[in-house]
Amino acid sequence: MSYKAGSTKFTGLLFCALLFLSQPTIATEFWDIPPLPPADEYGNILINRTSNSKGIKPATFSHWIHRRKFTCRVCHFELEFNMKANTTEITEAANREGKYCGTSGCHDGKASFGHKKPDCEKCHNGDKSYKKERFSELSRLPAARFGNKIDWGKALNKGLTTPAKYLSIKPDADISFKETLVLESEWEGTPPAIFPHRPHTWLLDCSNCHPDIFNIKKKTTKHFSMIANLGGEFCGVCHSKVAFPMNDCKRCHPAMSD
Repeated sequence: MSYKAGSTKFTGLLFCALLFLSQPTIATEFWDIPPLPPADEYGNILINRTSNSKGIKPATFSHWIHRRKFTCRVCHFELEFNMKANTTEITEAANREGKYCGTSGCHDGKASFGHKKPDCEKCHNGDKSYKKERFSELSRLPAARFGNKIDWGKALNKGLTTPAKYLSIKPDADISFKETLVLESEWEGTPPAIFPHRPHTWLLDCSNCHPDIFNIKKKTTKHFSMIANLGGEFCGVCHSKVAFPMNDCKRCHPAMSD
């Protein structure tokens, strides 16, 4: 082998090695990953389907306040909240009738504040940072690098959070789907993504993902890609707004180097 050929080969191998070692940095620079809000605002949303049109401030909803007490399933299955914000036809009248937020065990005036006038501004304040002073209550939970900077999975596994799995509709006891999926990357040199069902089925109902977000038939979910995820599809339905964001490459691609 000539010196030139050997040098070229070595340079190519060195480039590939550097590319692999710097993958998380390249990923966050190459992909158009939206900037993250402050940790105490990550997962906070404004519910404004009809509020402004009625001269009322939007309602603030903090996921990190609620997820300590309830799993995702409670709201997004049992209470029938859609996964996308501002698409559920929630009304004050429905809340007062015991639906949605007003369900028994939630904001019914017993388990938590109800729907009397003095309580209105606790939700209808139009401020995503409302109650951020309570964020310090999470300081004892395991840390993470992105999002709320809380590793909610570790907190759950260690018993530091014990969210209720239901209010009145118990999950099916016979469903225990533990399969872990390995999703090969379309990018050469990028390690596969690992999807464990178990931590997801503990928090969610199967119907939260299947079939609307993911087709349940094997290899029939079309257009699954990083770009689609970043656009709020597939994993991006949760992992760009509430669950850990896609800046945290190693959480899905564990073989990536730091």
